[in-house]
Amino acid sequence: MNIILLGPPGAGKGTQAQVLTERHGVAHLSTGDMLRSAVASGSELGQRAKKIMDEGQLMPDELMIKMISERIDQPDCAKGFILDGFPRTVPQAEALDSLLESKGTALDAVIEMKVDEAELVSRIESRINESAQARSDDTVETLKRRLEVYREQTAPILPYYRNKGTLKTVDGMKSIEEVTDQIEGILQVA
Repeated sequence: MNIILLGPPGAGKGTQAQVLTERHGVAHLSTGDMLRSAVASGSELGQRAKKIMDEGQLMPDELMIKMISERIDQPDCAKGFILDGFPRTVPQAEALDSLLESKGTALDAVIEMKVDEAELVSRIESRINESAQARSDDTVETLKRRLEVYREQTAPILPYYRNKGTLKTVDGMKSIEEVTDQIEGILQVA
């Protein structure tokens, strides 16, 4: 089972990835975690990533694909993987397709977690009001910026996967359990 979870910040991708990982024994591949791990390992790839990060630059697609390639070759990905945070652009999606094809594997599904952005903002406002220990990046302004970046940079890959017939959509506004059930329904057919 190889899937990509897509959706704006706050849609619940990380939560669903965790549930699916526990249920199916697949690896959750968060590109942020992979980058931090590569840097910590001191590998050649990690050293290159650290230099780019220290300069405040974005990781080039070529480096991200190499990192993902190395990661999916690891034993914990034998049953499959869930990509979270990648791809973010059409060129990255195309490069991922080429990588998977070269490894003789493919994506089983690309799942968009569709959410109401106004509701996401409302949720963040409630969480801030109810918690004295909100995260420093848990602000309405930060969420609005992240939603804008998602719409501009990542949402354009939705038609790419729709045209390939791999994009499926779930209602991300439902409860965690209901969203999981929708995803499981998609995976049974995939």
